[in-house]
Amino acid sequence: MTLGPDETGEIRLDTPTEWTSTVVGHHRLRHDIAVIRLIGEHVPFSAGQSVEVQVPQHPGLRRRLSPALPPSLDGKLEFHVRTVPGGWCSGSIVADTRPGDQWSITAPAGWLSVDDWATDVVMIAGGTGLAPLRSLLLNLSHRPEPPRTHLFVGGRSPRDLYASDMLFLLAGELPWLTVVPVVESADDPGWADQWYESCRVDVGFDVNEMLEGTLADVVGDMGPLPDHQVLVCGSPAMTVATVDRLIQTGTPAEVIRYEGI
Repeated sequence: MTLGPDETGEIRLDTPTEWTSTVVGHHRLRHDIAVIRLIGEHVPFSAGQSVEVQVPQHPGLRRRLSPALPPSLDGKLEFHVRTVPGGWCSGSIVADTRPGDQWSITAPAGWLSVDDWATDVVMIAGGTGLAPLRSLLLNLSHRPEPPRTHLFVGGRSPRDLYASDMLFLLAGELPWLTVVPVVESADDPGWADQWYESCRVDVGFDVNEMLEGTLADVVGDMGPLPDHQVLVCGSPAMTVATVDRLIQTGTPAEVIRYEGI
């Protein structure tokens, strides 16, 4: 018998605190990015939260990842994983994950969420910081009146926008969503990425539709956002720089929620 919180935060008996999920898909999108899909026990997290995962390649080691899908009763999970420089665990997840692998899921946590009262939302995603924001977007789509939402998604170059096709299609399906792609350089690196070449599609944003600069600069140039709820997720450095710039340009700190990954 175990103790755990229910949906109201109350502790009750017989609530599992660890869940098992099986890898059913491993899709390498870039040399350093993979999308992992799993199915298994229902994990009671909230859209926008992260969970701790333990993979068979590294028993005993847990890494915190953010699901890119809202919770589902049929136990579907999706994670976007990027190799962290010097991070042997993330590199192994990207390169070595195989269908049939059993993952252990624990410890849902985090405070990225969109309040019911919000009518205008700005989401700012750097790299795989997109994952929890995508989960929130799909969750918002079930509201009777979703808030007007601008998603700024950033990368080093156009090739770095690994979910460009998915976001392009999603923006076409959701009339309340505007996606703004942002790149630090309009030119891709001069070396070939075999994974990018193998999954290249003709759907996505044209380079002429992309704003050039860092996410912090592009969003900061918009001026203050006092009437918006603002969510920021990405690398710790990107998150700190973006939040600092937002506050410097007049956005109240109390409307900003952020998570470094």
